[in-house]
Amino acid sequence: MAFETVSPEEFGRSLKGIGLNLLVRDVKVLAGFLTEVFGMSAHRLSADFAIMTYHGEVFQLHADATYHAHPLPSLLPEAGARGAGIEIRLYETDPDEAAARAAGFADATILQAPADKPHGLRECVILCENGYARVPSRRL
Repeated sequence: MAFETVSPEEFGRSLKGIGLNLLVRDVKVLAGFLTEVFGMSAHRLSADFAIMTYHGEVFQLHADATYHAHPLPSLLPEAGARGAGIEIRLYETDPDEAAARAAGFADATILQAPADKPHGLRECVILCENGYARVPSRRL
């Protein structure tokens, strides 16, 4: 699919399985962070929206204002972390490299440094400025 030119209707009809939409304060800032730290690609990037791709998987970023008629924003905190309780696991990103890149972002937090885990992965936990936890992982 040509993400840069697909119509919203065609894109919507193409979605299947489980979808992930993240409400964020600043779409462009988060898209830049995800691109730089985790090697994701941003498509149709605007102040309101981005289609993000990661190793063939698709998800979306939406600015808070795009959900103006939706009840979800009433649950969001004005400041602080938004993503408590969810881990976004990125199995194709080296945790050591991602942690090193994330250290260059003032609003990123390395919540847990890279470490080998008993479940066969080396991983770390990185929070973006919106408080979503991403867990880059490498198979041991």
